Amino acid sequence: MFRSGHFVASQIESVSDAQIQPNGVDLTLGDVLEQVEAGRVGVDGKTVGDREPVESDADGFDLDPGGYILQYAETISIPEDHVGFLYPRSTLMRNSCMLNTAVWDAGYEGKGEGLLQVHHPIRLERGARIAQLVLAEAGHEDVYAGTYQGERTDEEP
Repeated sequence: MFRSGHFVASQIESVSDAQIQPNGVDLTLGDVLEQVEAGRVGVDGKTVGDREPVESDADGFDLDPGGYILQYAETISIPEDHVGFLYPRSTLMRNSCMLNTAVWDAGYEGKGEGLLQVHHPIRLERGARIAQLVLAEAGHEDVYAGTYQGERTDEEP
């Protein structure tokens, strides 16, 4: 069963009332990066390629077609008996953009990232609502203890 937006909000640090939706919470844009070096995903480990911040002005980013890493502004805590799914806000799709995300396992804490595919130039402002996090109750044996635990927080390993 999916949880209410108010329940989801209780798992996120610094959420405004405007971000709370009936079935989830809108996450906002923190920063935008471009990957500038090859990464690696292998059977014996992984490497994330180097990234550089995308040039911005005081309000936001003017993005040309291409792929970008979006960093969310909020710190998320997925409860132990839940799983998180992140979906793009429809305005991104209506502006020829797609946000690719992954499952957020029970026990994950941090400020996540997503891959934005831009098919037509767009301006994104810092703090704009770009994605919606929903939580579903889930049974499992373990909680997340992977590489990205605590990413971009004070608890980062």
